[in-house]
Amino acid sequence: MQELTKLYSPYIKAQSENPFHFEKKTDVQLTLKAYNPVCGDRYEIFISGNPGEIYFHGFGCAISKASTSFLAKVISGKQTPEALALCNEFLDFIDKKIDARQLTLGNDCLAFAGVHDFPERYDCVTLSWKAMKKYLEKQKEK
Repeated sequence: MQELTKLYSPYIKAQSENPFHFEKKTDVQLTLKAYNPVCGDRYEIFISGNPGEIYFHGFGCAISKASTSFLAKVISGKQTPEALALCNEFLDFIDKKIDARQLTLGNDCLAFAGVHDFPERYDCVTLSWKAMKKYLEKQKEK
């Protein structure tokens, strides 16, 4: 049970229950799809404006929902290079390529460190971040 408390931190629970910008939008520039066919997590990520405000809607486990909420919070309003750097930083932290001392994303990011002990939840926490990174990399090439 103690192991699960590392995974389901108070921050993850709060973000899952009351996510940031959790709203289906129709008047947007672009909609990204983040879908994991293995577990069924499915989100639409809405980008409105430039720099974009990020909204999302869909369903998934508490970890994927909290992670997508965190993404919307930290990426909203950022220009492509900064948003891409933040995506890379989050993914590098989850991949253990950087540690907590190297994070600029803030203490809320540490709530997702529990996934390090639960590799089967890796796809949950990275789902939306990978979709956003893929989009931002294409934007950077333009």
